[in-house]
Formats: sequence, C-alpha cells, structure tokens
Amino acid sequence: MARIASFRSLAKLLASGLPLGLAGLLGVFPAAAQTAAGTSTPGDKGAQVYCYMRSAGNSHEVSWNAAYALMKRQSASLFKTSPEHAAVMITEAVVQNPGTFPDCGKYLGSLFEKSAAANSTSSSATAAEASSTAPASGQPSTAPRSDRYAY
Repeated sequence: MARIASFRSLAKLLASGLPLGLAGLLGVFPAAAQTAAGTSTPGDKGAQVYCYMRSAGNSHEVSWNAAYALMKRQSASLFKTSPEHAAVMITEAVVQNPGTFPDCGKYLGSLFEKSAAANSTSSSATAAEASSTAPASGQPSTAPRSDRYAY
C-alpha cells in the first residue's frame, strides 16, 4: 500500500511540473523567465552589440551580422529568430531603455531599410503590372488581381 501511495504522489508531482517545464523548453515565456532571473533578453544583448558597434564606426551590415548572430545563439526559443523579429527586438530594447543605448536611435532606421525597399519595389511592380494589363477599350478586366491584399 505504501508503494502505491508513493507512486501516486510521484505521478502528481511530475504532472504538476511537466507543463511548466515543457513551456519553458518550448520558449513560451523565455523573456519573462530571463527578466525575473535578472539577466537581459536576447533583444537587449543584440541592441547592445549593434549600438556599440555602430557608435564605434562600423557599418550597418557588420554590426547587424554580429548582433543577429548573437541573438540567434542567445535565444531560448525552440525556433530560429527571423531577421525581421530580431530587428524589432533591437528596436524595442532601444526604445524601452534610451538611456542605456544613447544616440542609438539614429541607427535604427538602417534595420528596416531592406524591408522598406522590398515593399516599395513590390508595390511599384504591381502597379506597373496592373497598368500594363488594363484593357484599352475601357471595359473592366476579367484577369484576377494579384494585389488584392496590398495596401
């Protein structure tokens, strides 16, 4: 009987701690866990590297590669951090702590230049495509629109 009771208490203990352990392993709340433990988040570390390197005179590309490599390796998540998400994490860290990263705000625009250029070229390409496929007779086109969700 004592053996069954100890097995049940062990099963209850494992069942109560298993969901929290899995959530931490999968990276559901790594930022909250790291902040509570007193360590900085990957976004803070990435911002520190990026801002330091830019203020030391390095180019955007070199600074970005160093910061992004560090953020990918420091992330507690099961999934890889995308470049877009890493740029947002750096921006959030700088905006939330401007005193920690002085004069870094002037470099943040460089993080988003590639995506802004890609958006402008894709929107100009869809506009050119739409104008080239418009019927000359003034009747509406029956061709499907590829820019349905482009804003």
